[in-house]
Amino acid sequence: MTLRKIAGLGALLSVVMPGLAMAADGVAAPVLNSGDTAWMLTATALVLFMTIPGLALFYGGMVRSKNILSVMMQCFAITGLISILWVIYGYSITFDTTGMEQGVTNFNSFIGGFGKAFLAGVTPESLTSSTALFPEAVFITFQMTFAIITPALIVGAFAERMKFSAMLIFMGVWFTLVYAPIAHMVWSGNGGLLWDWGVLDFAGGTVVHINAGIAGLVACIVLGKRKGYPSTPMAPHNLGYTLVGAAMLWIGWFGFNAGSAAAANGTAGMAMLVTQIATAAAALGWMFAEWITHGKPSALGIASGVVAGLVAITPAAGTVGPMGSVVIGLSAGVICFFCATSLKRKLGYDDSLDAFGVHGIGGIVGAILTGVFAAPSLGGFGTVTDIAAQVWIQFKGVAFTVVYTAIVTFIILKVLDAVMGLRVTEEEEAVGLDLAQHNERGYNL
Repeated sequence: MTLRKIAGLGALLSVVMPGLAMAADGVAAPVLNSGDTAWMLTATALVLFMTIPGLALFYGGMVRSKNILSVMMQCFAITGLISILWVIYGYSITFDTTGMEQGVTNFNSFIGGFGKAFLAGVTPESLTSSTALFPEAVFITFQMTFAIITPALIVGAFAERMKFSAMLIFMGVWFTLVYAPIAHMVWSGNGGLLWDWGVLDFAGGTVVHINAGIAGLVACIVLGKRKGYPSTPMAPHNLGYTLVGAAMLWIGWFGFNAGSAAAANGTAGMAMLVTQIATAAAALGWMFAEWITHGKPSALGIASGVVAGLVAITPAAGTVGPMGSVVIGLSAGVICFFCATSLKRKLGYDDSLDAFGVHGIGGIVGAILTGVFAAPSLGGFGTVTDIAAQVWIQFKGVAFTVVYTAIVTFIILKVLDAVMGLRVTEEEEAVGLDLAQHNERGYNL
């Protein structure tokens, strides 16, 4: 969630005591805004709804029936794991701004400190320090849901072949070394590396989608292809689940994007509108591209197009206008279709559920086009006056995220593979991860 309207999220972490001090000096202390609080509570629930059950169903329907529980189990386990890591140190190293200064690049430009570890100092009275005041506890939970869904998205790239134990450790380390630093650099405010560069990322194009997509690509390459891929048919076992999951993601994404305004205001309203428009455009773009290319439109295709549009509009939702969102959505739908089909076949990597093809590519498309359509001259609501310059800034942000995430993810995976092994045995893969890893079946007939 970008909150440039909040004068840097560094102010967030000094919320309670400064407010009391100002009150002692005769200046009115911050007062909770009940309307903004109600909206942020709702948005937080919507974003969690995206992972469980939304993403669990979306991914679960696309795997073979012998692996449905394994995918759903991974989504639920990640939700639990990241929630606990977030309150122990994740929130702190993401949003603690100690030592940060605008225009100064130092260690704290890359990672926050531990001033908020174990949520030290957070009370029911703690408020965010912004024009829209709501409890810090709500902000912590809202951002927690972003931290949860990002590693959960990676599951789609290595589905049906990674050991559950290795997955848990990988996600915990990846969250610590990749997600939290990237989120800090983009969202922490003045002094954050990508923030100071001027990268526009309203709700997570770089932090969530490019980050997860690139990690997924690296993971599926390091683990290798599923046994029998691509010669053995591996059709989705229940596209009904996938469509239901896509619908849940579409609805939940309003919390993701409109909630990133951090207030019940006009920015939230416009973010909701452009999210709907871009998603609809992407769904149609993918559908017609598939129809023209393969002769028939598919349910899996339109569901994938929906997610591609949601991904692409995410970085732009707070700055682009309705017509810009149409272009972003259509572009994402068509480009992601060809990347998830033709490009994947040509390069030969086994991205099981197209985490890279949809989230990685969609995030890149959205991040770059944000630099174009945030300009008021093209109907946007940002402060972009030099489109070429902003596109270059967006490109730098994308490139940095791709390189950093790819390198660190590769190192984490190779170390874990050497220490404990990443992949299930061929026999376990043939039986299915539901039985091999969890001793359960998704279906007992």
